Amino acid sequence: MSDSTRIPGRRFLQSPGPSPVPDEVLHAMARQPMDMGDPRLDATIAACEAGLRKLLHAPEAEVFFYATNGHGAWEVAVENLLPPGGEVLIPGTGHFSESWAVQTEALGRRVVRTPWRPGWPIDAADVAQALRDDPQHAIVAVFAVHTDTASGITSDMAALRQAIDATGHPALLVVDAVASAGCTRVAMAELGANVVLGASQKGLMTPPGIGWLAADERALAVAERNPAPRFYWDWRLRRSPLSYRKFCGTPPQTLLAGLAAAFDLIDREGEDEVLARHRRLAGAVQAAVAGWAEAGALGFFAQVPDSRSVSVTCITVPEGTDIDALRTVARDRFGVAMAGALGPLQGKAFRIGHLGDSNAATILGCLGAVQAALQVQGIPVGNGALDRAVASLVAAGG
Repeated sequence: MSDSTRIPGRRFLQSPGPSPVPDEVLHAMARQPMDMGDPRLDATIAACEAGLRKLLHAPEAEVFFYATNGHGAWEVAVENLLPPGGEVLIPGTGHFSESWAVQTEALGRRVVRTPWRPGWPIDAADVAQALRDDPQHAIVAVFAVHTDTASGITSDMAALRQAIDATGHPALLVVDAVASAGCTRVAMAELGANVVLGASQKGLMTPPGIGWLAADERALAVAERNPAPRFYWDWRLRRSPLSYRKFCGTPPQTLLAGLAAAFDLIDREGEDEVLARHRRLAGAVQAAVAGWAEAGALGFFAQVPDSRSVSVTCITVPEGTDIDALRTVARDRFGVAMAGALGPLQGKAFRIGHLGDSNAATILGCLGAVQAALQVQGIPVGNGALDRAVASLVAAGG
């Protein structure tokens, strides 16, 4: 099939997921499948398990991998932790917290929500109050989105855990780290998380298709007592040394090979440098957005600078802006794919991803292409924005 929109060179994928896949990951996936008794298969699975435990600083956690996306990982948490009709507290973060809440309700559970304040992170005081309003401890867990990909806002999970503990409520803390693992520090013990879940296609630099969870002993005990009927998602069935049991059937071998290669890349670069690189690149994007915003048309959706994520930046636009046209110009004329906004922000913002296998060159190229697309579409931008991005990178050490 011919591609009439093809432009020479490599297109830049600057969406917040899927993110760019390194050549090493692609090469690892370019091999024949193995029979189920091949020791290389067990070695691949073991490498993924070890890589995830190391990334989460959770050597004792039980880890589970599923052939699914992040929404599937949400369902794993629901089905293992909540009994039929059981109750969960989901703090408002916007699109993804509400999506998780709707999915949980569709599975026959009850959801308590805290208010969403557009542009602001989770308010731990709201969570504490909701738990104080539950003296019978009907709420089994708090399901919290660490970085909401739709808004580009990262909330303080450690503060959330402290708020839970201060109430004396026994609720588990389940952290959605889909858009934060591999981008910012996600250490289970430091966060006080009983479960952390995520997916392969963002900071872990692997194509979509693997959802994962890590659970501590307390969460595993809750799941053990949970009478909810389940099979494919069931942690109890998957706690086995046999690869066939671990995956309730045939493992997604090709994706696991890629994920193992991604964990190896993170290990070789070093977690501290991976996280520092994400901070540098986010700083460059945010410096450019601040420059663009001086013309009065664009702005940050995240109102608290410290809550602006290192994974994705959400940029507001004037009412009536044709976001799809802006994205099309950026992609088909200037070679950069960025994302529109989701849920209540749809048509009101666009998003630049700066996570995973990105570097200074890709970010500067992305920012130049986005600025060009903005100018083609007649959206005012302040002068010197790209110079600000360069200066930010120089000041941060590259």
